[in-house]
Amino acid sequence: MTHTVAGVDIGGTTTQVALCEEDLTVVDRLEVPTPAAAGGTAMVGAALDAVRLLLDRTGATLLGVGVGAAGVVDARAGRVLVASDSFRGWAGFAVTAAVEEALGVPAFLDNDVNAFLRGETAVGAVAGEPQVLGMTLGTGVGGALWLDGALYDGPHGAAGEIGHVPGFGDLPCTCGGRGHLETLASGRAIEARYGQRTGRSLSARGVAEAAAGADDPEALAVYEGAGAAVARALLMTAGLLDVTTFVVGGGVSRSWSLLEPAIQRTLTAEPPVSGHPVRVLPALLGQDSVAIGAAARARAELGTGVRH
Repeated sequence: MTHTVAGVDIGGTTTQVALCEEDLTVVDRLEVPTPAAAGGTAMVGAALDAVRLLLDRTGATLLGVGVGAAGVVDARAGRVLVASDSFRGWAGFAVTAAVEEALGVPAFLDNDVNAFLRGETAVGAVAGEPQVLGMTLGTGVGGALWLDGALYDGPHGAAGEIGHVPGFGDLPCTCGGRGHLETLASGRAIEARYGQRTGRSLSARGVAEAAAGADDPEALAVYEGAGAAVARALLMTAGLLDVTTFVVGGGVSRSWSLLEPAIQRTLTAEPPVSGHPVRVLPALLGQDSVAIGAAARARAELGTGVRH
């Protein structure tokens, strides 16, 4: 019988669940809707139902569960601290206690961006790298730090949050600040900047499709601005921490062919003072990255690893 850990990615729209072996190979996976408006109990319940279904159809034994959750979390206490208004009854919810009570195995909680970086450093684009900044370009912009081969979340759990560093103009940010990276490089920002330029309403994917057609200079300009802003954020990180390896994921990063030229031009024009070459890689694990990273956290916390 295969011994596994489960990785759970609770997002605002869908929840991804993956059963993983010792080497984090995915045995089976499932995507279910997230009942974000129904509260924490319902959200975790949907994830638990998915875990049970995967266990039933694989016959695997479960040793532990890792959860990656949107919002600010207390990873040590296993509790969500702050959540966006997309979720009801999520802030304050004790995630790991609910999972442990239901499944009878240890459970561990991470912020979803931290889990993303755990996945990419374990078996993804930056596997084995000791120093990495991970960045997710989605509805917002998230960041996480991997230093000396381990996640570094800082004394207040907010280390690596490059999406909310100022210095990127003066546009208002969703967090209440101004001029943050998120105001230029998030999916929401791409939609807004394009709308301001053209008066047209398109999703970030729609803007990407318009830019890829090479007949919409305004769409190209919006992605050019996003890529240049990302590169400046990477250069800030390189200057402050001497970290020069970066992995970029999230929905906006699927338009890598539009972002990368601007990123590389900016990095070439303003190399870090160390002179060390900067490596920027697109995420490898796709929509599995958070779930696999959450499973990697559970595997590490269990200590002896998962057995076959």
